[in-house]
Amino acid sequence: MIELGVNIDHVATLRQARRTWEPDPVWAAVEAHLGGADGITVHLREDRRHICDDDVRRLRELTQVKLNLEMAATDEMIGIACRIKPEMAMLVPEGRQEITTEGGIDIVAGEARLRECIARLADTGIVTSVFIDADLAQIDAAARIGARVCEIHTGPYAHTFHANGRDIDSPPVRAELDRVRVAGEAVRAAGMRFNAGHALNYYNVQPIAALAGVRELHIGHAIVSRAVFVGLRAAVSEMKRLMREANGFCDYA
Repeated sequence: MIELGVNIDHVATLRQARRTWEPDPVWAAVEAHLGGADGITVHLREDRRHICDDDVRRLRELTQVKLNLEMAATDEMIGIACRIKPEMAMLVPEGRQEITTEGGIDIVAGEARLRECIARLADTGIVTSVFIDADLAQIDAAARIGARVCEIHTGPYAHTFHANGRDIDSPPVRAELDRVRVAGEAVRAAGMRFNAGHALNYYNVQPIAALAGVRELHIGHAIVSRAVFVGLRAAVSEMKRLMREANGFCDYA
């Protein structure tokens, strides 16, 4: 059954706006868990713009659901992950000027280095994941370096969905959804787990959740945004309901 990983980075973004102690990401993780989250995702960026080292340490110690640590493929971050030991570590590209992650990591261009990173993480017992575009060459490379999970970047689908009037039957939207579907099939055929995420929200999530074999969706900004009005527990619960409804009873593929 499909699972929801809630990204709580932007709870920390709100805290960092005032450089104070609240809202606490650990409290957010507890509320997300009570709302039905199957896991918590955080991105420990090199510039520490939101999540900080102490957040990751406390989340590892205090949360009762699995922890997914997003990070750049640097020696510093690999070392932190090997010490903290999250259930899953996901390698992502990272740029100083970007507002959020803008695309998948280029495994083809950095295969040797990324194979070494994946091996170090796997040797520590951490499930290894890569955030990649819906590109068959990148999926083949992910299998070669030993990744166990591919999270397919759903940003192009989400932005096309919004630009085309939220019409799932629009040909451009169908084309982007089909790209994610084909990528997911290739991921599974290569023996890896098919996850998906980025820019998913309450309006566009169901067609992705309905794709065959998708195991987890990682969603953050939309949930934290809705939580401003209804609370985090309720926001997570509603997203989980939509995902499970689509995954169990709908077929948009």
